Amino acid sequence: MVSSLTQSQDSLNLHDSDKLTLIRHTSAHIMAMAVQKLFPGTKVAIGPVTDIGFYYDFDCPISITTDDLAKIETEMRRIIKANLPIIREEVKRSEIRAEIAELNEPYKLEILERIPESEIITRYFIGTPETVKSEPSLFVTDIQPANNYWWDLCAGPHINFTGEIDPHAFKLLNVAGAYWQGDATKPQLQRIYGTAWQTKAELANYLQHIEEALRRDHRKIGQELNLFSIQEEAGGGLVFWHPKGSIIRYIIEDYWRKAHLESGYQLLYTPHVANLDLWKTSGHFDFYQESMFDSMDVENQAYQIKPMNCPFHVLTYKHQLHSYRELPLRWAELGTVYRYERSGSLHGLMRVRGFTQDDAHIFCLPDQIAEEILGVLNLTEQILSDFGFKEYEVNLSTRPEKSVGTDHVWELATTALEQALNTKGWNYIVDEGGGAFYGPKIDIKIKDAIGRLWQCSTIQVDFNLPERFNMEYIASDGSRQQPIMIHRAIFGSLERFFGILIENYAGDFPLWLAPVQLRLLPVSDDCREYAKLVEKDLKMRGFRVEIDSSGERLGKQIRIAELEKIPVFAIVGKKEIESTTMSTRSRKAGDLGILNLAKLVNYL
Repeated sequence: MVSSLTQSQDSLNLHDSDKLTLIRHTSAHIMAMAVQKLFPGTKVAIGPVTDIGFYYDFDCPISITTDDLAKIETEMRRIIKANLPIIREEVKRSEIRAEIAELNEPYKLEILERIPESEIITRYFIGTPETVKSEPSLFVTDIQPANNYWWDLCAGPHINFTGEIDPHAFKLLNVAGAYWQGDATKPQLQRIYGTAWQTKAELANYLQHIEEALRRDHRKIGQELNLFSIQEEAGGGLVFWHPKGSIIRYIIEDYWRKAHLESGYQLLYTPHVANLDLWKTSGHFDFYQESMFDSMDVENQAYQIKPMNCPFHVLTYKHQLHSYRELPLRWAELGTVYRYERSGSLHGLMRVRGFTQDDAHIFCLPDQIAEEILGVLNLTEQILSDFGFKEYEVNLSTRPEKSVGTDHVWELATTALEQALNTKGWNYIVDEGGGAFYGPKIDIKIKDAIGRLWQCSTIQVDFNLPERFNMEYIASDGSRQQPIMIHRAIFGSLERFFGILIENYAGDFPLWLAPVQLRLLPVSDDCREYAKLVEKDLKMRGFRVEIDSSGERLGKQIRIAELEKIPVFAIVGKKEIESTTMSTRSRKAGDLGILNLAKLVNYL
């Protein structure tokens, strides 16, 4: 059976590997071993490493709950402290298939069948027959009777011994449902998520970070500040913008439009549905159908609600024949699109079924690509910086194995993207072969207040749609040529960007974005008339002002204003009325003292 049975690291030269990744990978196996020991009859599926830890999917005869995580952790620590060896074994396909069948592990069998014939098949053991004799209580004798020690199919790599993991540097986080292979028609498994670090201190820092992230959760803050809701009665993944959230959206959209008009863009508005033939021409029906809602019948013709804005901009371009003198054309739209997402993947504003993209498309000449990309980078930096994001991770993705377009245009476009990034002076990571099939791209991730990266902006060169739609322009020599098409979005979607803003600021928006910039707090009902005069004056000057309507005493009014994160509030009492002033306080600057209207306006 055994073609090679070796200590993990010795045979795979793992000295160049990331130790933390190895710890997390091995932690996943240790968790699976513990689960199968504690819950007899459990079948294992997959257990990959994640950005912050690991998970494993299980088909368990009983429901594993969060209450069970502590005892699974205890069992994992026993395995770690036993300092068991991690053993790599190369196996023959026919023999391992028979062994898996005997163990009645159907998911392992499916995984085996997906391994190409040309690849070496390996599995990793925790422990050996010798350790079973000395530590029999650690092993899953009823699940794997042929071996009496735990193993799983795995390409590796792993650490050498379980004892290399700090038993106090990992934690199981939660249990969730997950369909096998992400397919809702297949069995629903139980997924246990965990995190693992090299030291106890690193784990403590991570858990503190998680606690801060939970404090900033946009879903919780959105409810507390009455910004938006997801109404399940209307359907999952559909966002209802409440008045306060809507005013922030208005500010974002107004800023976005002005910034684009100043940068030479023209605005478009396009329909929400179109004949299904359009999506067949664009290729979305063939390549993106699983993310599209079903089509609808309109007078015996199939119509499709739009998942993308791109084909509409292409049709607008084709409405008339353009000259090279008109190019570049920069067209931007806040276009609402609809995409089918499974209910299990929906997440507040971050993953929804209907959202508004800040879409733009540039149609240009080949020798204009670099300049246009640089212009997009400059505009992206301006907009993201004004919203408070100044640190980015930039990725340049190049040609994948399967692609459309000639070598010449790919080289031209990729070189243009590189040139624009170098001119901008931005450091970037090259993702070889990570581009879309229709062209290379730049992706920009923004870093928020607690160091998390969020994918927002993207710039993509497209050779596919111009060809599919037979787009043309009259060149300087009178011939008809195909324009270069550049897709770009800066926010990505308004909904998701709003969610990121909420979490970045923890709902404590800067004054220019705050839905209510100033709240007037009347000491008594006798002071309301004066407060109304101040409110009217400030609203005429363009400020977002309101008068407290709670009817509570002053102390409670102040507390409410603080909880609702109002940037500035002003107390209006008889003394203030007599001196035509207000006692003013700022969340950022503290007590501002007694201000008259002119000074308050100046401060705002």
